Amino acid sequence: MGSMIDFVRPDGQPRRAYLAAADNPQAPAMVVLQEWWGLNDQIRGVADRFARAGYHALVPDLYGGKATVEAEEAHHLMEALNFADAAAQDIRGAVQALKARGAPSVGVTGFCMGGALTVLSLCLVPEVDAGVIWYGMPPLEYVDAKQIKAPVLGHWALTDAFFPVEGVDALEEKLRAASVTYVGHRYSANHAFANETARGSTQLLPQTIYDEASAQTAWDRTFRFLGSTLR
Repeated sequence: MGSMIDFVRPDGQPRRAYLAAADNPQAPAMVVLQEWWGLNDQIRGVADRFARAGYHALVPDLYGGKATVEAEEAHHLMEALNFADAAAQDIRGAVQALKARGAPSVGVTGFCMGGALTVLSLCLVPEVDAGVIWYGMPPLEYVDAKQIKAPVLGHWALTDAFFPVEGVDALEEKLRAASVTYVGHRYSANHAFANETARGSTQLLPQTIYDEASAQTAWDRTFRFLGSTLR
């Protein structure tokens, strides 16, 4: 239902992105951030879901046209990504582009790698109005929680081999210490529990299993949160 568009980063560099537009031109909007696989059909589907719910959704192409289904290649693509630049330039440019198109408020959400980038963008992009983190975070030394002014919702998996709950505890403590408006939820599920294409791996990936019940609960909470923060 969407299409590829161009936008411009604050430093003037052009970027491509997938835009799924809501029916209402003046609707609030979301910047949607990919897992380490790239801008694939699954993350486009997430953007389409936001559009059906009444939010414009923009997915910046952080890998410049590259995507993969192989874990080893995904790891290489992620390792080559400059996370600070992606947050301060690509994601900020996407937020600014949505506001320039008429969105009165813009949130950021992301999954796994995109969850880590969501945390960074909340610190580095002052125009963000809300954030929803799905099972991903950067190293805590890169999180300047005092810079986070927008309300934040977090979804975490209790049996997450990528992001153990001890790290979630530490992040949440840092958010509380900085008086960030934050609510976190933990699910009896594995990493990538909201990715309907995650069916498990015994090779290069830790176990990733889609959990329909947990995913639906998380989505319901997400839309309630966005309804109270962006509308």
